[in-house]
Amino acid sequence: MTARRGHALVIGAGVAGLLAARVLAERFDRVTLVERDELAANESVRRGVAQAWHLHGLLDRGRRIMEDLYPGFTEEAVADGATVAEVLVGTRWYVGGSRLAAGSTGLTSVIATRSLLENVLRRRTLRQRGIELLTRTTVQGLVGDAGRVRAVTVSGPAGRRTIAADLIVDAGGRGSRILPWLSEIGAEIPVEERLDVDLGYTSRFFRHRPGQLGGQASVIVSTGDNGRGGGAVRVEGERWHVTLAGMLGDHPPTDDHGFRAYAASLSAPDIHTIVAGSEPLGEAVPYRFRTAVRRRFDRQSAPPAGLVVLGDAQCAFNPLYAQGMSVAALQAAALRDCLDTDDDLPARFYAAAADAIAVAWQLAAGSDLRHPGVEGRRTVRTRLTNVFVTRVQRVAHHDPRVARTFLRVAHLVDPPAALTAPGTLRRILLS
Repeated sequence: MTARRGHALVIGAGVAGLLAARVLAERFDRVTLVERDELAANESVRRGVAQAWHLHGLLDRGRRIMEDLYPGFTEEAVADGATVAEVLVGTRWYVGGSRLAAGSTGLTSVIATRSLLENVLRRRTLRQRGIELLTRTTVQGLVGDAGRVRAVTVSGPAGRRTIAADLIVDAGGRGSRILPWLSEIGAEIPVEERLDVDLGYTSRFFRHRPGQLGGQASVIVSTGDNGRGGGAVRVEGERWHVTLAGMLGDHPPTDDHGFRAYAASLSAPDIHTIVAGSEPLGEAVPYRFRTAVRRRFDRQSAPPAGLVVLGDAQCAFNPLYAQGMSVAALQAAALRDCLDTDDDLPARFYAAAADAIAVAWQLAAGSDLRHPGVEGRRTVRTRLTNVFVTRVQRVAHHDPRVARTFLRVAHLVDPPAALTAPGTLRRILLS
């Protein structure tokens, strides 16, 4: 490990920002986290994360990285009220209209609300030496030029001021203003890849009753070919957290009758069973996500020194596939590997992050493009891949080994090539 040096500043104290701060604390004397929200202990949903009202999935690859950065992370989350289950053992997955065959996968699901997971990460991050958190403080812009970013301007309780840093990390999420900020200092704007999915969520909590679903499932996930999906997760406080989702304007209603009817239309009957047989806790809350965006910082000819962008500010996925937190963890791990030297840090990080992002983006974009209403370029490879994935899903309905491989790829633990390994491919083609 190289010697500590200098000051790093992170914009945003959400999941991506906390992970970045944890990594930077290994290399910098001081790390400043700048967060526009007030962060109360054990809060339910903070103002700047409206999507926290809805289901969040932590894929096993992301959990493993968090466990590496914060030893005992999973155990600490459980102590705060989370539960854990093995995927396809304590969880039920409905894909392509039917339930995947049950069987051991070696994948662990941490079952909790987004707020619980964020609280654990924040608590553990702020224990690190040299990390300072500034709340109710908003970054207004970058200070520097196309060659180097040297500081940020902020406004907050201490008024408007400039904070200098040797490295600035934008983890400001989907609301990041990185593009206009780059324009203001004359830096190159990255090209964007966009997919308009017009996803709508509606979520509601229900009281959990002992023995529901035979006491055999803590997570139910459903995705359908018609763009409708949903999930029900048993979370802290003896509650079911139920989210219904629909693409291309087919959004679930917020009224009680409409919510129940939409739940009944899903391929997972378990979700409707929970909704119909449980006491609702509070009103249904809607959320809308219009466009998945990947900003190709890796294609910039000369990214400014002193600045890197990660998390949703670099790539905002269709949240239907629960990839965001785990890809943020992959990017944090990539940043960690790039910090041994300052030479050409942004370009090296963006190249490493592109490798981390590419598989998840291809999986999500390919699935989105299966829906005729989603506009986008469908190459021959895309079409053939989607035909193959449809076949994989059908076989996975009755073949536990194929279901295991399919979900290990979806959890970003195994590469997509695992589905074409000779033994697995034979089972897929001959079934």
